[in-house]
Amino acid sequence: MTTFLGLLLAGALVAVLVVLGLGVLNMAKGGSPQRSQALMRARVGLQALALVLLLAFLFTRS
Repeated sequence: MTTFLGLLLAGALVAVLVVLGLGVLNMAKGGSPQRSQALMRARVGLQALALVLLLAFLFTRS
């Protein structure tokens, strides 16, 4: 169970980095503000998911 949660957590963290990178690229290119907002919302949601997974991982580890 801990390994599965660890893999999910790693995936969520990678997803956060990907969305963050896309947001930075969009901003650097002067892209659409609506796209920036959508990417920011996605990033915040993924960060919340990563936090929940981190807590679950820590609670099941002991």
